[in-house]
Amino acid sequence: MTTPALAYDSRMVMRSLPAAGGRRPLLDDLDKAIIKCLQLDGRRPYAQIGRELKVPEATVRQRAERLISRGVVQVVGVTDPLAMGFGQPAFIGLHVDSNRIEDTAERLAALEEVTYVVVTAGRFDMICEVVCEDNEHLLRVLTEEIAAIDGIRSTETMVELRFVKESYRWGTR
Repeated sequence: MTTPALAYDSRMVMRSLPAAGGRRPLLDDLDKAIIKCLQLDGRRPYAQIGRELKVPEATVRQRAERLISRGVVQVVGVTDPLAMGFGQPAFIGLHVDSNRIEDTAERLAALEEVTYVVVTAGRFDMICEVVCEDNEHLLRVLTEEIAAIDGIRSTETMVELRFVKESYRWGTR
């Protein structure tokens, strides 16, 4: 496997925005190149990334650790729920009382089966993904766990039948 050419201009510098308002730091070309390397293989040694980008290993290590500590990057093993024996993943669209959005999101995120929670605009106020073993497990999550959360007015469950694409290689052109 050949590694794609990575572009980095050493004249670029890290620029940060104030932390107020939940804003994240702006990323420079080196940060994006490091992220691209980690997206291709999160286990790649920093020394190898440094050689490819023509920067010291210590620079790659410091930048990567800063990106991880700021929550810009997570380096994790991604699994296929179906291959792991969780045969019933589903997306759930939720209509939530407007004054309960934050609390509802936190309570959903705390559920073991919930892998993804976003507040949205449009048809639903919020969408979450659950990964369940089977239909009975999904039914328990819907009727015992999610139904017990105050502020949820209604839900719509969309069962996932097959993964067609799941990509983590974006944002680093």
